[in-house]
Amino acid sequence: QARRVGQEFQDAAQGGFEAASGSFSEINRGFQAIAAEMTDFSKKRLEDVIHAWEQLLRARSFPDVVEVQTRYAQRAYDDYMSEMSKLGEMYLDTTRSAVKPIEQASKRFT
Repeated sequence: QARRVGQEFQDAAQGGFEAASGSFSEINRGFQAIAAEMTDFSKKRLEDVIHAWEQLLRARSFPDVVEVQTRYAQRAYDDYMSEMSKLGEMYLDTTRSAVKPIEQASKRFT
C-alpha cells in the first residue's frame, strides 16, 4: 500500500509539474503576442503623429490648424480605446489559456 501511495504521489507531482509547465508556456506565448501587438500599435501611432505634423506644417490658417489637431485628437482617442479593448481581450485569452492545463490536471487527480 505504501508503494501505491508513493506512486500516486509521484504521478500527482509529475502531473502538477506538467500542468505548471504548460501554463507558463501559454503565459509566455500570450505575452509575446501582446508585446508584438503593442509594438505594432506604437509604430502606427508614431506614423500618425508624423502625418499630423506634416499636415500642421502645410496649414495655411488658424482654423486649418484647429481642424488638423481636432482630427488627430479624435483619431488618437478612437485608436487608443480600440487598442485597449483589444489588449484587454488578449490578456483575458492569455489567462484562459494559462488556466486550462491546471484545470485538466486537477480533473485527473480529483
